[in-house]
Amino acid sequence: MNRQRWSLGRLAGLELSAGPSALLGSVALAGLLTAVLRRAGRSPYHTAAVTAAAIPLHWTADLWHHIGHAAAARQTGYPMRGVHFWGVLGTSLYPVDEPPLPAEVHIRRALGGPAASLIAAVLSAVLWRLSPRKGPARDLALITLLEHLNLGFGALLPVPIFDGGTIRTWWPRRRLPAGETG
Repeated sequence: MNRQRWSLGRLAGLELSAGPSALLGSVALAGLLTAVLRRAGRSPYHTAAVTAAAIPLHWTADLWHHIGHAAAARQTGYPMRGVHFWGVLGTSLYPVDEPPLPAEVHIRRALGGPAASLIAAVLSAVLWRLSPRKGPARDLALITLLEHLNLGFGALLPVPIFDGGTIRTWWPRRRLPAGETG
């Protein structure tokens, strides 16, 4: 399996990296968005402008989600070290030498991302409501709102690679000493 990582620098104390699949995910997302916008009757110019702006906004929304995880992790005393982007998602990276942690720490860190995304969704809803009724700004505001709602609520699905999967794993282990599996 290819484990290539491209360093994207540091932001908010986090090491940012991406794998080749993030580039492929961006292309796939652009194709999907283009098809949806054209099907909705948007002009080629409108579609190109919205798609060109929506892809960086997608990654910004995902980064914001992980900054929420990082803020929650810092509050627990067990901070993140970075974010790795792959496909159309990102993964929070924690120190490999982290000691066994209580379930409450895992749950709190998992909830930080969805909380940040839902706050951004509220702000995005206001922008959508205030945007002109027609034009690229309206579509971008709606896409941004949907991105943040997806990262807020969708991340809570009880799937192992999502925040909801982390919560599902650790919820039954609350109040147990660190390292005990119950």
